Amino acid sequence: MKRSRWIWGLGGLVSLILWAGPAGAQQTKVFRAGAYAQDITPTKFPISVNGGMTDRQATRAHDRLHARCLVLDDGATRIALAVCDSCMIPRAVADPAKALASKATGIPGDRILISATHTHSAPTVAGVFQSEPDPEYQKFLAAKIAAGIVAAVERLAPARVGWGVAQDPTQVFNRRWKVGAKDLLANPFGGFDRVRMNPPRAHHDLIEPAGPIDPDVSVVSVQAVDGKPLALLANYSLHYVGGFPELSADYFGVFAEKIGALLGADPTFVGIMSNGTSGDINNINFRLPARQQQPGEQIRIVADSVAQAAHQAYKKIRHHDHVSLAMAQAEIELGVRRPSEAEMRRAEEILAQAAAANKKVLTTLPEIYARETVLVAKYPAKVPVILQAIRIGELGIVANPCETFVEIGLEIKRLSPLKPTFTIELANGYNGYLPTPEQHALGGYETWRARSSYLETNASTVIVQTWRRLLDEVARTR
Repeated sequence: MKRSRWIWGLGGLVSLILWAGPAGAQQTKVFRAGAYAQDITPTKFPISVNGGMTDRQATRAHDRLHARCLVLDDGATRIALAVCDSCMIPRAVADPAKALASKATGIPGDRILISATHTHSAPTVAGVFQSEPDPEYQKFLAAKIAAGIVAAVERLAPARVGWGVAQDPTQVFNRRWKVGAKDLLANPFGGFDRVRMNPPRAHHDLIEPAGPIDPDVSVVSVQAVDGKPLALLANYSLHYVGGFPELSADYFGVFAEKIGALLGADPTFVGIMSNGTSGDINNINFRLPARQQQPGEQIRIVADSVAQAAHQAYKKIRHHDHVSLAMAQAEIELGVRRPSEAEMRRAEEILAQAAAANKKVLTTLPEIYARETVLVAKYPAKVPVILQAIRIGELGIVANPCETFVEIGLEIKRLSPLKPTFTIELANGYNGYLPTPEQHALGGYETWRARSSYLETNASTVIVQTWRRLLDEVARTR
């Protein structure tokens, strides 16, 4: 009997210590991080490539594609980010990847962010225009993303973290222009817009860009406790640059290499460039005529310029031995701009004429958008959309599954209770372009109804409202 009481007493003491552990551990929590660059280059060729009005088949890779993964753990909360060299990643890929990663690591799915860089030279994983995904590569990609997150978790080690912002306005230009020539404003639906995406360069009828730019290069730096660079997550609001006919990670991949070299990092370092709000931003100064370039030259120019800016931000960062983490997610429903009966009749007539001409590949914009009209008509009236907010210390990050107009990113930076804040677009799914209601009224390519642009015209307003609520939620946990 005495022995039983002694055992019960010892067990109670152990339970008391374990119960009291978290409170005492407040003083001894260790911040940990792990990063890994998982190769996601396809093993089978040829393969369809996203990013054009007609399908393109790649027969090889110019450079390797990766899912660059970063896992952060403050001792109470663990989050994972995977930034992938892909044009866009639908939920049919992102959701299974999260489920696999969550099962293997225990990280809840709503604490995982998976985004695409938006390189236009990656395998098709979302059906847009005349490119359709290979189901085998979709499964391959989901498994590889999950494997990258698992590998990052396996590398978790005590770390320091910091953040900063520099600017590089030299590589970003708004690609939507007000123009004086009506013939430049025709759209595929038989009408005319008020702005033109990618107008002829140095054209005499160019008036002014239809929107601003965001020059910020935002940086999250992770170091080992001895100061060794482990990973750097950067964010820049710039579309792809392009230049290779083969598969390529574009400037996002070259940036990862260049920032590692600037930091003097070893081969285990993981550089990551995420896409900000680049729905209406590219790398073309339309005031100037085009100049002849070697393949990939502009990719290298952009990557070097942005890496130099990121390095300047890095040199001013104060790294913290410990910060708290928070992440919040909301799944909302947004309306779909489905075609009217009259629009459907017009689309069907155009496709019937193309079929009568025995067209295997649609070559005109009215034909291509007629096909998209028929496909969007099959969409439900509303679609689910995942939105996220992350806090790393005093830094805020928001994510959405759209090609987001730069005005929206600038607005959330202004409204956020966390300073600084930046956006990772094309995250946790793919829901097409996200213009503001004002930009919708101007028309232009990014607003043309298709699988690449179908959300209701006030979708950005709803998204910003939800982001503000999520940011307030994660900010309150400080």
